[in-house]
Amino acid sequence: MSKLALKTASVLAFERNLDISDGFFAQTNSQDVNTKVTPVIIKEKSVRGTISNRQKNAIANDPTKLDAEIQKANLQTVDSASLDESNDTLVVTWSGKVLPFTGKPNVCNDQDYQQALVATVKSYLDGEGVSELARRYATNIANARWLWRNRVGAQSIKVEVSCDTDGKQQQLSFDAKSISLHNFNEPSNDVNKLASIIERGLTGNAFVILYVKSFAIMGYGQEVYPSQELVLDTGKTKSKILYEVNGKAGMHSQKVSNAIRTIDDWYPNAEFPIAIEPYGAVTTMGTAFRQPKDKMDFYSLFDNWVLKGEAPDASQQHYVMGVLIRGGVFGASGKE
Repeated sequence: MSKLALKTASVLAFERNLDISDGFFAQTNSQDVNTKVTPVIIKEKSVRGTISNRQKNAIANDPTKLDAEIQKANLQTVDSASLDESNDTLVVTWSGKVLPFTGKPNVCNDQDYQQALVATVKSYLDGEGVSELARRYATNIANARWLWRNRVGAQSIKVEVSCDTDGKQQQLSFDAKSISLHNFNEPSNDVNKLASIIERGLTGNAFVILYVKSFAIMGYGQEVYPSQELVLDTGKTKSKILYEVNGKAGMHSQKVSNAIRTIDDWYPNAEFPIAIEPYGAVTTMGTAFRQPKDKMDFYSLFDNWVLKGEAPDASQQHYVMGVLIRGGVFGASGKE
């Protein structure tokens, strides 16, 4: 079958190649080496909040009505997580497997299409290779982007990465705050070492599982920020529920993964890296940075490359492969 006769498989799915665990929160005291590391516990508190939401004009423009409104009790029961008064350091640990990436989908119901797809990925692996992607993943592990709000509020952060490959134990340590969140242009020797390990995992040259631990000095008794649960039950009794694993505060694996794959600065008019997503979606900004009308979204680039043999430039090739490594369902069955 000629390549021009190919159509995108109606059923097409990829498993992720970076398999990230949840993050687990613990705490210690940086000023006492004998302090034991203990879990960060989620606590429940009830507070009387103020009325601060935007009011209707009829209320906002009437001092009497506004006074009456703000006198109403805004009672809330929320979860919170803080370090103990004797601890100043947040310790977060997680692990990540780096699985071989060959371009072979997990599910594909069109073997001609799959053959073309695997050949396309092979041409990328033989040409560009995954070193650029690996370097960017490594940078995001080293700079602790995955701590999210906790990174912003930390005085200093040390990230330790350990990995056992081919029977050889490797230990790497990073000063996270000294590594940029905004570009990937100046990797240190240790970031390059970590990138090399990740590259070996993606190419199938070694079994790679990374054990990552961060030590973020937040201040004694300071609040820390695990993931917040999405509450779908409208009859909820708490207005904020934090994520916990076996009674310990935790961070969703999806949130850690999102930070690790925040490597896309190849989208049109890019000003900062965004997470690898088919439409360049950043939900916190309500924006899709890769619009189909610009033909820079994943599906446009991917279909043109696989079906028509029109390879995009190197940076967009990295992006497309980054989406496949992310994994997902990309078949044409849902397309109108």
